[in-house]
Amino acid sequence: MKKGYIYIILSAFIFSTMEIVSKIISNQINPYQLNFIRFLIGGLVLLPFAILDIKNNKIKLNKTDFLYFTFTGFLCVVISMSFFQLSILYTKASIVAIVFSTNPIFTMTFAYFILKEKLNVKTILSMILSIIGVAFIFNPFGLKVDILGITLAILSAVSFSLYSIVGRLRMKIYGNTVLTCFSFLIGDAFLLLMLLIFKIPIFNGITIKILPHIIYLGVIVTGLGYLFYFTAIKETSVVTSSIAFFIKPALAPILSLILIKEKISSNAIIGIIFILFEAYIMLSAKKRTYAKA
Repeated sequence: MKKGYIYIILSAFIFSTMEIVSKIISNQINPYQLNFIRFLIGGLVLLPFAILDIKNNKIKLNKTDFLYFTFTGFLCVVISMSFFQLSILYTKASIVAIVFSTNPIFTMTFAYFILKEKLNVKTILSMILSIIGVAFIFNPFGLKVDILGITLAILSAVSFSLYSIVGRLRMKIYGNTVLTCFSFLIGDAFLLLMLLIFKIPIFNGITIKILPHIIYLGVIVTGLGYLFYFTAIKETSVVTSSIAFFIKPALAPILSLILIKEKISSNAIIGIIFILFEAYIMLSAKKRTYAKA
C-alpha cells in the first residue's frame, strides 16, 4: 500500500507540471504539432508494457477492438488534447490545470446517462461546488479574464470525460495500459493525417532549446505519468489512485507561481478552494460507494 501512495504522489506531481511545460513552449511550436509528438512518444513508451499485458493476460485483439481504439483515440488525442493545447495559448497554465481537473464532474454526468450509474447527494453537491469554482475562475466580478482559453479548457475536460466513460465500457477486457497505449497511437495516426492535410509541420521548427520540453511532455508526462498512475491503481484501487487528480488543482498553481511566475488572482484562489472542497466531497463519496461494493 505504501508503494502505491508513492506512485500516486509521483503521478500527481508529473500531471501538475503538464500545463506549465506546455505553456513555456506554447508560442514556439504549433499546438497540433506538439500534441502529435507528445502522444507519439508517450504511446511508444507505453507500448512495451501494453505488449507485456497482452501476453500475460492472453488478450486477443481483432478488427472490432482496433475500431474501438480508433474511437477512444480520436476522442482523447484529436479532440480533447487538441482543445487542451489550444487553451494553454489563451490563458494561464494554472487556470487550465484547475479547469481540466474538474473532468471527474463531467465523468459522473456521462456515467449517469450512459452507464446508468446513480448520483447521490454528495456527488450532486460536489458538482454544484465545482460549477461555482469554475464560475469564480471565469471572474464573476467582471474583471479581465481569458474567456476563450477557459472555454477551450472546459471543452477539453468534457471531451476527456467522455473518453473516460467510453474507455470504461471495455476497461476490464483490455486493462488500463493496453487501452491507453493503443488509443494514444491510433489517435495520433489521425492527428498525423490532419497535419498532412492542413500542411502543418510535423518535426520542422523544433529547436535544441525546446526539445527537452517536448521530450519531457512525451516521456515523463504522457508516458511515465500514466504508467505510474496505472501502477498506483494496481497497488491501491481506482478510488484511492484518483487522489492524484484531486491534488492537481492545489499543486499546479503553486508550481506555476514558482516555475513561470504566474500570479494567482483572488477570484482564482476562491475558485480553487471551491474545487478542492468539491474534490474532497467527491472522494469521500467514492470511498463510501467503494466500501459498499
